[in-house]
Formats: sequence, C-alpha cells, structure tokens
Amino acid sequence: MAVRIRLTRKGRKKQPFYRIVVADSHAPRDGKFLDILGTFDPMRDPGVIKLDTEKLDVWMGKGAIPSTTVKSLISKNKALQAEAV
Repeated sequence: MAVRIRLTRKGRKKQPFYRIVVADSHAPRDGKFLDILGTFDPMRDPGVIKLDTEKLDVWMGKGAIPSTTVKSLISKNKALQAEAV
C-alpha cells in the first residue's frame, strides 16, 4: 500500500479550506484517509498553515511520500517557524 501525504478540500464553493492528510494513493481526493496532520487556509492573507510536525515526522519515517503541494507547504511552514524563533 503506497501512502501519500496530500490535501483534501473542505469548505464552501469559492471558499476552499484544506486538510493535510495521510491517505492511500489509490483513495479519492476527498475519500478515506488514515490520519489528519494539519490544515491549510489559503483564503487568509498570507495563507495559514497549521501542521503537527511530530505526526509528520512519524509518517515520513514510515515511508509516506508528500505531494508536491504539501512539500512546498512543509518548507513554508519550516521557514515561518524559523522566522518566529
């Protein structure tokens, strides 16, 4: 079973809100998932990323592969955390 870290869309029409989830690569975008790692709200300026880094490290250690979008969100989140410190 190939496991991916990707986004699922929530929210209303023209007001997207995304969850960062761990899911089987064959599951549909908004379908069954294994775990919720965080959220992404692109409607705020700048977009708000909330990510549980402990869970992320556990799943990456188990071999979960992030999508390209999630990879960029992770790097942005790390940059924001480094700025805050």
